[in-house]
Amino acid sequence: MVVRAQDWDGPWQVEFAGTVDAMGAPEPNEHAQALDGELLYWVSFDTPQYDSGGDGPYRKAQIWGRYLRSEPESDV
Repeated sequence: MVVRAQDWDGPWQVEFAGTVDAMGAPEPNEHAQALDGELLYWVSFDTPQYDSGGDGPYRKAQIWGRYLRSEPESDV
């Protein structure tokens, strides 16, 4: 699950489901505002999404670790 920030209106317009993609291994986030040890993950979105600036639609993006939450597995 890709989630919105608690302290600002972004980085995405809504929260949505996605899957961490095997396209590449998680990478260290070297942005000045990254948390110590924070990683970047490639995530494929279940449905195309727009970012908080209205750009998109995106089907995949590199997402900061703080904006990802795992969903419990469903018993089908």
